[in-house]
Amino acid sequence: MVSDEQRRVLDPEQDAAALKALTHPLRIRLLGLLRQDGPATATELAASTGESSASTSYHLRVLAKYAFVAEAEHRDGRERRWQAVHAVTSWSNEAMEASPGSRAYVSLSRRAQIEHLERSLDRHEADIAEGRLGQEWVEPSGISDLMPRMTPESLTELWELLERKLEELTARDALDPRAAQVVLLTAGLPLAPRDRAAEPDTSPDTAADAEHAS
Repeated sequence: MVSDEQRRVLDPEQDAAALKALTHPLRIRLLGLLRQDGPATATELAASTGESSASTSYHLRVLAKYAFVAEAEHRDGRERRWQAVHAVTSWSNEAMEASPGSRAYVSLSRRAQIEHLERSLDRHEADIAEGRLGQEWVEPSGISDLMPRMTPESLTELWELLERKLEELTARDALDPRAAQVVLLTAGLPLAPRDRAAEPDTSPDTAADAEHAS
């Protein structure tokens, strides 16, 4: 699915400056757009994000300084196009707990992923409604918010199983012309028991899972 060459593994000690550079919401979004939609100019990314081209150009240069992005092949001599250097940024959660800065990056990154999910939902619904995706995608698409009880070992095993199965399926579909890009955002966030007498539960009701959970 993702080779070692396509994966950037961040170390909170060795990559402290790169982590600090990436701890900016717009830079995270620019990197995500380049990974999702391919090479683009600062002007094109400005149109996608609602920022000025001067702003996107500056932040792209910062990303390039720390090898997150690089110049792509130009379509003509007048434009400067950028591409993501890696397909995935990953890290050890345990290692990232070592400092406030690396913990802040993990938190920011996770919230950026939630924002990406919201934008992807809007885009998915528009693509279905306007006919850019066929009706065969309606049934398998979805979001679930299951709340199983698991041990740390079982949650780790689940992540490993998911990664192996996803690798198998994407390899199987690699040459199928019907394949489309799928935003698959997964989360495993254990919660400590709540003392209802001391702290009222103000979280939203998540019990209304769809019968068809994708």
